[in-house]
Amino acid sequence: MEKELVEYIVKSLVDKPEEVQVEVVEGDQTTALELHVGEGDIGKVIGKQGRIAKAIRTILSASVAKDGKRTTLEILD
Repeated sequence: MEKELVEYIVKSLVDKPEEVQVEVVEGDQTTALELHVGEGDIGKVIGKQGRIAKAIRTILSASVAKDGKRTTLEILD
């Protein structure tokens, strides 16, 4: 569910939505979502002073809070 949420949000922000990929890396206590976007779209996902990235992480943490899980979002080149 978290993967689909992040994909939906990011695809609506970028110029090349077909290049958006989210990989799920399961850990013992934490799930990491690794986000890959097309060339030139990284700035649109991060935003000025990281505001958009912070907002996406806030929405993500709110969506998993009820399950008692910890999920992180890593934005990769």
